Amino acid sequence: MNLVTLENINKSYSEKTLLKDVFLGINDGDKIGLIGINGAGKSTFLKIIAGKEDFFDGTRNQGKNIRIEYLSQDVEFNNDTTVIEQIFKGDTKEMKLLMEYEDILSKIESGDLSLNDRFIKLQSEIDTLNLWSLENEAKSILNKLGINNYSEKMVNLSGGQRKRVFLASALITPCELLILDEPTNHLDSNSIEWLEEYLNGRKGSLVMITHDRYFLDRVSNKIIELDRGNLYSYEGNYTKYLEKKVERIEIEKNQEAKRQALIRNELKWVKRGAKARTTKQKARLDRFEELVNKEYVENNTDIKINYVGSRLGKKIIEIENLNKSFHNKVIVNNFNYIFTKEDRIGIVGDNGAGKTTFLKMLEGAIKQDSGEINIGETVKIGVFSQDGKELDKNQRVIDFVREGGEYIPTDDGSKISASTLCERFLFDGSMQYSPIEKLSGGEKRRLQLLRVLMESPNFLIFDEPTNDLDIETLKILEDFLDDYAGVVVVVSHDRYFLDRVCNKIFAFEGNGNVTIYHGNHSDYLIQKEIKNNTGNNTLVNEAKVKKEKPKRENQNRQLKFSFKEQKEFKEIDKIVSDLEEKLENIQEEIELNSTNYSKLEELISEKEETELLLLEKYERQEYLNELDKKIKESKKFNN
Repeated sequence: MNLVTLENINKSYSEKTLLKDVFLGINDGDKIGLIGINGAGKSTFLKIIAGKEDFFDGTRNQGKNIRIEYLSQDVEFNNDTTVIEQIFKGDTKEMKLLMEYEDILSKIESGDLSLNDRFIKLQSEIDTLNLWSLENEAKSILNKLGINNYSEKMVNLSGGQRKRVFLASALITPCELLILDEPTNHLDSNSIEWLEEYLNGRKGSLVMITHDRYFLDRVSNKIIELDRGNLYSYEGNYTKYLEKKVERIEIEKNQEAKRQALIRNELKWVKRGAKARTTKQKARLDRFEELVNKEYVENNTDIKINYVGSRLGKKIIEIENLNKSFHNKVIVNNFNYIFTKEDRIGIVGDNGAGKTTFLKMLEGAIKQDSGEINIGETVKIGVFSQDGKELDKNQRVIDFVREGGEYIPTDDGSKISASTLCERFLFDGSMQYSPIEKLSGGEKRRLQLLRVLMESPNFLIFDEPTNDLDIETLKILEDFLDDYAGVVVVVSHDRYFLDRVCNKIFAFEGNGNVTIYHGNHSDYLIQKEIKNNTGNNTLVNEAKVKKEKPKRENQNRQLKFSFKEQKEFKEIDKIVSDLEEKLENIQEEIELNSTNYSKLEELISEKEETELLLLEKYERQEYLNELDKKIKESKKFNN
């Protein structure tokens, strides 16, 4: 069943064309991920799909009785509205009934008994429509998103908490088409994983903008890309999109090569003095003009920047016995760490665990309760926070970037100018000399990132850097950090970004406990699972030893290997060595396939299985070595 159809849609802002004769059909069961660089018009396009934005030309048709729920990035709210009231602020009949019920209930609880009759009637209507389950589901979703006080006023919530309430409201509203603009912003990893499962199990259709590539891969069954006003549609998830886009770019390159060849041939004919005397000659000249004027823009986002930044000395940052509490909640308890030049640290934990507070202590914006943070003399900290620097809307893009620096050094001794770096971060020549007020929200975020990098820091602190950045910018940033000769510390909910960038994880696990895990985010999840399982296995193994030991003592027999154990003892070291080598090879494959999401998931799964097997062999190796030691001691004793 077709829900919404857009035909020949055109839309421009000032001199910028956002949509050129765009066609899109949304059918029942479609789960569409909309991607494109910041400023391409993605949010505008979502509004057009939702019927919230006008367009210049074309038609939009919405099926009869098709309900659409649209969640924008900027939702208005009343300061006096409670969380549960905000949840039911939808336009559907169901939402209006539940909203009125919550409103009257609040007034009755305050002593206004004049509404009792209406309250009883409302209860009857809600019973008839079986809406109590909807209210229960709303509270369940709020709990999953970390919101537990339903009577809290919206004005008292943080910006991130409000975003989660708005998301819960959109999810609970009955509709055939759900439209979400960056739903994973302000969610922690656990909430994102829950949202993936929820949307996969939800009936109806979905259109969403998100920068989270794992999320796109696991939820979408169609990707549409908005690129310079054109819409490209790809069946399948994000991995399939990457494969098919490579094919499309190759086709476009071949078509452009043929066009250039045709132009050269036609140019020879024109130079011979051809004139439009006949209809055929006129048509040929028209074709030549069409070939020359046909637009072709080459995709060039494969960017290598061998950036070195300011030199780092031997001492970077040393943390000793760090303690911090906030509103009677312990954030960090007796934490110690010495940073090294190779550190790429990802910080994870539930919302409110204190991750941002930790970053602010590192940069010196917040004071610790006790302990020391000693910063080396050569350390130059660059901070890309969720707030960012204040922007002067009248200032030109290039001038704002140059305030950070005229150039940055590279590892070969050359320099990259501010203008060149702007181009490499998708600000072309005309955009560089435009006032900042003409940029979209995502483009302003990208500009703030660029400004931080132009200051040549050697210790980068990122607080949710992927929020509001497009996927192309994230790829450029990831490539940039590959060759960055400094320390990176990042708080992020973006699991792919953490996998791509980090080699160590600080996990904020509550009650001030910060556990350090080696490897990226996927490695952290595996190690955490192994750690949880190992505790149980150790107890089981200890129980077995306690049962077996008295039996051997009572029999008063000399310890010895069984035939099977003897064979296993001879082979165990090689088995462990082979598994360790296999694990190293898998890790290399993971790094080589960092953009092949299908292959990446397969490799990560293989890595998990290998690590679990290796853990078992480690335990077996330890047991056999210990047994061998006891056998040798037993022989000495008996002799």
